[in-house]
Amino acid sequence: MKIAVAQLNYHVGNFEGNLKKMLNAIDEAKMQQADIICFAELATVGYPPRDFLEFEDFVLKAEQTITHLAQAAQDIAIVVGSIEKNTSGKGKPLYNAAYFLAEGKIQYVQHKALLPTYDIFDEYRYFEPARTFQVVHYKGKKIALTICEDLWNLGQENPLYTICPMDELMPQSPDFMINIAASPFSYKQATARINVLKANINRYKIPLFYVNQCGAQTEILFDGGSIAMSPDGTIFEELPYFKPALRVYDLEKVRQGGQHFEQKKEKIQLIHDALIMGLQNYFEKLGLKKVILGLSGGIDSAVVAVLAATALGKNNVRVLLMPSQFSSDHSVQDARILAENLGIQYDIIPIENIYKAYETTLQPHFWATEFGLTEENLQSRARGMLLMAFSNKFGHILLNTSNKSEMAVGYGTLYGDMCGGLSVIGDLYKTEVYELARYMNQQKTIIPERTITKPPSAELRPDQKDSDSLPEYDVLDKILYQYIEERQGPQEIIDMGFEEALVKKVLRLVNINEFKRHQTAPVLRVSTKAFGMGRRMPIVAKYLV
Repeated sequence: MKIAVAQLNYHVGNFEGNLKKMLNAIDEAKMQQADIICFAELATVGYPPRDFLEFEDFVLKAEQTITHLAQAAQDIAIVVGSIEKNTSGKGKPLYNAAYFLAEGKIQYVQHKALLPTYDIFDEYRYFEPARTFQVVHYKGKKIALTICEDLWNLGQENPLYTICPMDELMPQSPDFMINIAASPFSYKQATARINVLKANINRYKIPLFYVNQCGAQTEILFDGGSIAMSPDGTIFEELPYFKPALRVYDLEKVRQGGQHFEQKKEKIQLIHDALIMGLQNYFEKLGLKKVILGLSGGIDSAVVAVLAATALGKNNVRVLLMPSQFSSDHSVQDARILAENLGIQYDIIPIENIYKAYETTLQPHFWATEFGLTEENLQSRARGMLLMAFSNKFGHILLNTSNKSEMAVGYGTLYGDMCGGLSVIGDLYKTEVYELARYMNQQKTIIPERTITKPPSAELRPDQKDSDSLPEYDVLDKILYQYIEERQGPQEIIDMGFEEALVKKVLRLVNINEFKRHQTAPVLRVSTKAFGMGRRMPIVAKYLV
């Protein structure tokens, strides 16, 4: 038996586009004499469809897509993820389902049992879990068909769930497993995923074909990395990250093992490639082409500019250099050098006159006050106004250049440097931004070395440095990581050796600035806990304040 694994890039709600991609893959699989072709979880509708699932018309279009695919299931069987109505009258209105199509019709439907409802997942909001499990019989083989999370409660070890689908299926003696998935990317996920799949192999001793999707759905990124795994626990082949692929495997060869091909998992390279894909897909799926951003001569905007030029092409990127009376000459020079290295269009628009106009207008009202945060923010908002003016006039989408460290502690100006339609590096701590810049300069110097080595500064007052207001980033980022990703409380972080007063100050800053993050652009998710839909915190709260 030959099994095709189709790792495709789907688009939420684009039924015609998703169907076309799958039909093309079916034709290719047939040419390679595949007996079965497997597509990802919720492939017909795209993942995650979220509240589109509450629309009857959306559900109807999913059903129609399954009908089209069933008609194409001639001389090949199709495994595909979609939704199915719950007609029992009890429970949630839908199932997250894996369809087995053959001989022109639906032969079997397996529902997902383990419905993740944590971080970015919210499946129990919409779906009823499976109650029954049955192997699929096809061409003399018995297939254990599962959906993504169904393999993540091995031997009842996961406290979130009370059932292990494969334990339910094994008494029926399946010959191999197929798992269709929508497994989002984080720089740790590929390793964690392989460990879970290997644990299943070690327990059940049968081949596994794991089908993930690639592509970006706004802030959620999917890396692909679909896998054929042999019963001895070795990876027969792991498919590429961040791009579509189709492979056809001989079941007996996978069963015998011997071949081993696994993708590299270097953190910064994964992050780089994920952000490139996220940018490309955001613009392609929205039908957009051109971006604009402010280029300050600092590390954050430099990294975003390189990512944008790589992802979208230099002719689609425009930058504004907006020096104030506090900007250093080398910052403007470094920004200009970077723009020329990338071959992107740049304009220099000094903001000193704009700032002075604000100052003059406000002077009668501010006459008894001193220069401070308000005046600093006026500069940032003047830059935001210029960027949005160019965006409106020329149809460029503004990219936000704030990093995760700044977003965490509120070191940014609402309606100023926090403007933008998409936050590109909002899930990278400042120290990771520096690592990414070094990675970008491996082959040749694109980002000026001074941009990487000089002390970071917002340059909103004379001789300003970030360290005037914040701890050094190598310390700050470690505290933030423990609080945000690891969900460690203040005493636990203090017990790790961090100064008590510093920990309490940092965590207080994180909590009191939640209101800012609620007003920012979607953040491309590359970590295990990004700001956005996967981190739900109250704005009005007293914890640690």
